[in-house]
Order: sequence, then C-alpha cells, then structure tokens
Amino acid sequence: MRGLVNINLCFLFLFPSLSFSQSIVNTVHNLSTSGPGTIKAINESEICIFCHTPHNTSPKGPLWNRRDPGSSYKLYGSSTTQATIGQPDGSSILCLSCHDGTIALGNVLSRAASIDFTGGISSMPKINTNLTTDLADDHPISFLYNSSLAVADGELIDPVTLMGNVQLENNRMQCTSCHDPHKNIYTDFLVASTQNSNLCINCHQNNYWITSSHRNSTKTWNGTGNNPWFHTPYTTVNTNACENCHNPHNAGLNARLLNYQAEEYNCFICHNSNVAEKSILQQFNKTYRHNLTGYNMVHDANENALVLSSHVECEDCHNPHASNNLTASAPDVKGYNAGTKGINSNGSAVNPVQFAYEICYRCHADSPNKSPSPTTRKIEQNNVRLEFDLSNPSYHPIEGVGKNSTIPSLISPWTTTSIMYCTDCHASDGVSSPAGPHGSIYPSILKFNYSKIDNTMESANSYSLCYSCHSRSSILADVSFTEHQKHIVGEKTPCNVCHDPHGISSTQGNSTNNSNLINFQLGIVTPSSNGILRFEDQGNLKGRCYLTCHGKNHNPLSY
Repeated sequence: MRGLVNINLCFLFLFPSLSFSQSIVNTVHNLSTSGPGTIKAINESEICIFCHTPHNTSPKGPLWNRRDPGSSYKLYGSSTTQATIGQPDGSSILCLSCHDGTIALGNVLSRAASIDFTGGISSMPKINTNLTTDLADDHPISFLYNSSLAVADGELIDPVTLMGNVQLENNRMQCTSCHDPHKNIYTDFLVASTQNSNLCINCHQNNYWITSSHRNSTKTWNGTGNNPWFHTPYTTVNTNACENCHNPHNAGLNARLLNYQAEEYNCFICHNSNVAEKSILQQFNKTYRHNLTGYNMVHDANENALVLSSHVECEDCHNPHASNNLTASAPDVKGYNAGTKGINSNGSAVNPVQFAYEICYRCHADSPNKSPSPTTRKIEQNNVRLEFDLSNPSYHPIEGVGKNSTIPSLISPWTTTSIMYCTDCHASDGVSSPAGPHGSIYPSILKFNYSKIDNTMESANSYSLCYSCHSRSSILADVSFTEHQKHIVGEKTPCNVCHDPHGISSTQGNSTNNSNLINFQLGIVTPSSNGILRFEDQGNLKGRCYLTCHGKNHNPLSY
C-alpha cells in the first residue's frame, strides 16, 4: 500500500486540481484491482501506473509510462475543413497509446512484464472506446486552432474568447480539449455537458443556429423503429442538438462526422413520423420523387451553387443548421429552406438565397445534364430561369407579378397581383402531406393531377392542378376564352396542348404570339395547310390561330 499512497500523493501534487471525489480513482480509468469498471488488472493495485510513473519514463511529459504507438493514422478530412490536420501529437498521442488498440493496456515501461487483465483482455475492446488507427471518422485533433483559422472557417469561435472548460494545448486542439482523463463528471470524461450541445458550442458557432428547429424543437422519439439518438442519453431534438446528426467518434459518414453514411438517412431517422410529425420518408417512396437514394456521397457542402454534377440530397434544398418554422410570402424563402445557396434570376450564385425559386434554379436552370422537358413544343426551353423571367411575354408569376391584368378565372385568394411559389404546383400530393416537392403519385412531382394525354375526358380530376387556382366553372363557361369548353370538353384537348405552364423566354417568343402562355405541343398540333404554326393575340380576349389540330385546319381561325 505504501507504493499506492506515494504515487497518488505524487500526482495529487503534480495535478492539484484533482480532488478525491472527482479523481481518477472513481472512474473506469482506474484500471487497478480497485477500479469500478469491468476492464481492470488482476493483481496490480497501483492506480496511476497505467499512464504515469515517477521513474523510468518515456521521454514525454507528464511522467509518461507508455511507449508511443508508432502508428501512422488515417486522418479526418473534408472539403470544408480549413485546418491543417497532421499526425496525432501532444497529449493526443498519449491517449491513443491505449485508445487505438495497438498496445496492450498492461504494457507499461515501469514493469518488466505486461500487467495481466481480467478475462484475458490485453488491448482496448472493439467498442466505441477503441478508435483504431483510422481517425477519419473521428473529430480532428492535433491541429493549430488560432484566430486565423476561426476567420477562415467562418463558423469557429476565436480561441481568444473560448469559454467554459475547453482548453487548447500549445494552441492546438487535442483529445484533452474535450476530455479530462482524470475526471468523469459529464460521462466519457468530457470537460462539459453535451446536453443542448453545450460542449460543441464552446468552439462551433454555426450561422443561423440560434433560430434553428434542430436547436429549439422539443420533439421526442415515439419509440417506433430505430432510436435516432443511439449514442446519447438525451430524449429530445433540442437536447441532442448537434448529435441529432453528428457523432464525434466512429461516425457513419467521415466527412462532417454524420451518423449514417447515406446522407438522406441522417434526416429520415427523425423525419419518418417517429420524431417529426409528418413522414418525409414516405414521400420518397412514391413513383415521382427527387431521387435521393440514387446518389451517395456526390453532394458536397462546399460545392458550387450551380449544380454541375447531377444529384439531389436533402442538403441541396435544406440547411439543417438553419431550417426553422418561420413562414413567408412568395417569393421570399420560407424558414424550412433558410440558409441555403442558390442561383438568382440573373444566373449568379447567391448564398444564402433570398427567394425560394433561387433554390430550384440550382438544378433546373443553367445546370448541365438536366432531364429534357416532358413536352415537345414549338419553342423548346429547358431552363426555368429563362421561362420565369419578368421580361417574358408570359409566365406564371414566380419571380414577380404576372403580365396579364385580366384573368377572370382566378379563385380567391389569387389575384392578378399574386406571386406564387414553385411548390404551389410541384409538391407532395395529398392534403395532409408535408410541404415541398419530395414525392408525388403524379408526374413531375405535381401536387394535383394534370393530364397531358390527348383525348382526355374532361373532369374535375383530369385538370385538378389547373382547377386549384382557376375556376373550372369559369373556364367551361368560356369567360376568358370563347372556345375553352369546345376544346377541352368537345375536342378532349388537354390544357398542356396550348399552354406552356412555366413561361416563354423573351429570347424566343413575343407578346403577340406567346401571350397567355401559348406555346403549342408538337405532335398534337402541327402547321396549317400553308405551313404556318402560330397564335396571334389581337387584344381584348381575341386572337387567331394558324395550325392543324385533330385534323382541323386553322388557316387562320379567329376567336
């Protein structure tokens, strides 16, 4: 016992911050026979010897009793990392002499033979405490953390103002910045509680986080399916905070330490109605959807606002650090999409977006490799930014108020001065479905049915998308166009045959031939007997057409 008393007195002198009630004695780092954990020595009674010795030490402080692992470690890396991360050094290499599993726990310099452990355990078991030599899935360590890094990163606190118990070692982030090996006040030997991510926010100050739903929501898990918080003791979204998505050790997806390798599953684990009220996951099981599962590790947080490599992930439209429940009016971005990057009406990158359509323009405007338009038209255009431009002869009012000041079919609250969202048409079907264009039973992820097949029998359902804003009774009464009923009911001609629902670019069309979204669908509409295919707007709800449709020659026909 004399040796035990002397060595502990020695380290109480070396580390005066230790008190008996909060010392290593009462933690699983006490690997002696008196230790409270299941992993401990069979005969060794000294406590500090497993890490320290006053004599015969490795040439490292503090009186280190273990040799360096001598390993070459696989390091963390991501496109958003501003730090220069090197091989572990300082106190981190001391921690890894046990926690990489390469050296036996009882292999200390001051003993001629290795200390034997109960159960024949020689090295750290293959559980979360064994980080292995692959540190790519662990929070980075052994890098210089200074004011310059904080400025370059943009979301790190200047270390000059670091708060709480987080400490740097020679201006470097090390294991001991987050863990105190002698005290286990907050579990896992952490220097601060992880509840509400109190430990994380000592260094990380993400933009928008203060109003984010992932910081403030008190939603709980209903116990169905997989536990979304498998590596924490907390039971609400706000108390888990960062760890709703991130795991600082043994992460599923290395870059940015996400819980799961499939990016979308980090969202689905809660947004399947087991935590969040409505199931987003269910929407992506529908026939027409943004195909999240078709891509993995293609999206990158640091990618261009203009999507150059075809893919789609939740993060393309949502910023999980910013997303909130704030409402807005078109065209302003809603809280669900706050803090995301996009492309503005001029084709320039913006971050963050101001208007909701700027998010859609990331993929559906100037991005290469877009899917072709589902309808072949006289004027072909596959760039929605050009289709919604306010200088166009006609367009649905996405960026601003529309051109037409006379639309008698509009249903309240829509008026000729209204502005709409892309998601007023493109969204999950079903009255109770979550907002947004996640998935639908209708092509093009439409909110309601929109038949484009020629010879369709007119009904409230056939064109329910159009009829959600335009009065069916007004349309069929020929209030806005004297031949609507004849064409839609009599000739069974879909709306899509004459009208291009997005708009006609001013670089291709004009107000005479392409007002009222007129842009004929080829295949159903062909040139007249004189080889002419066009519409002419004559004002005051009058016009004439040159075309052949359903075998009838218009050369021209006036309305």
